[in-house]
Amino acid sequence: MTTPFDPARQQASTVCLPPGVWATVLDCLCDHFKGISREQWLDRFARGRVLDAQGQAIVAELPYRRGMRLHYFREVANEKVIPVQEEILHIDEHLVVADKPHFLPVTPTGEYVEHTLLRRLIRRLDNPHLVPLHRIDRHTAGLVLFSANPHSRSAYQRLFPERRIDKHYQAIAAALPERAFPLVHRSRLVHGEPFFRMHEVEGADNSETHACVLEKNGELWRYGLSPVTGKTHQLRVHMAALGAGICNDPFYPQLLNEQDDYAKPLKLLAQSLRFEDPLTGEMRYFESRLKLDW
Repeated sequence: MTTPFDPARQQASTVCLPPGVWATVLDCLCDHFKGISREQWLDRFARGRVLDAQGQAIVAELPYRRGMRLHYFREVANEKVIPVQEEILHIDEHLVVADKPHFLPVTPTGEYVEHTLLRRLIRRLDNPHLVPLHRIDRHTAGLVLFSANPHSRSAYQRLFPERRIDKHYQAIAAALPERAFPLVHRSRLVHGEPFFRMHEVEGADNSETHACVLEKNGELWRYGLSPVTGKTHQLRVHMAALGAGICNDPFYPQLLNEQDDYAKPLKLLAQSLRFEDPLTGEMRYFESRLKLDW
C-alpha cells in the first residue's frame, strides 16, 4: 500500500500556467518544463505531488486553463547523498539556529533537494513552517538562522536588509604581510561567467567587508571577516581580490572543475551572529561549535 503524501512536510514550488493551446494540465507542464519527462510528471500526479491552488491533489487529465495556479514538489532522481551531519544549536517558538557543515546546501537547488539543511530540519523538527532568514554558500560551514513561526517571520527578516545583525566569519588563507590590518575592502560585485561566479567591476561600490588577522601560522593566517553587505560569494571574492584566496576554494581565484573532496573543505566558517531581538529587545548571540583546522 502506498503511503499518502503529506504536502505539509515539504515546501512546494508554484507555477501559474502560461497562455497556450494545451488540452490538459499534463501537456502544459511537459512543454513548460522540458527537462522533466512526461513519465516523471505522470509519476508525480499518481503520488499526489501536483496540487491546485487550494492544496488538493489533481489528476493529469485535468483540462488546461490559462493562469491556473499549481503547486508541485521538486525531486531529483538518484539524488547524491551528502555524508555530513548538521547540528541544532537553539530552538524556541520563533527561531531555530543550526550549524551547517561544509558541502550541505541550505535550500533545494539544482541537483540537491532532500539533502539540504532546510529539508533535513523540517523532517527532524516536524515543522513545515521553517524558512531560512539568510543563506550561506554550500561550501561554507557555520550558523544559519531559521524562522520557525510565520507570525513573527517578517520582524526577523528585516534584521538583514536593515543591517541590524552582526555577522562574523573566520577564514584560513595565505598570509598577507604586505597589507596593514585591520582593513576595509569595498567593491562592486556582479554575476559573471559562468553565472554562479561573482567578479569585481568598475562602478559604485555595492559590497563591503571588514577584515582582521586573528592568528598567524607560518604561510597561513586565520582571518576574521565581517561582511557589512551580503552579496553572493562576497567574502570569497574579496579575499581573492586581496591576494589570498581562501584555502580549498573551488571557485576563486580560479574555477576548478573538481568533484567535492570532503577531506578538503573550504576554509570559511560563519562563526557568530549577534542582534537585538525585534520581539523582546534582548541581545541574542549565537556561536558555531565548528572549528577551522589548519
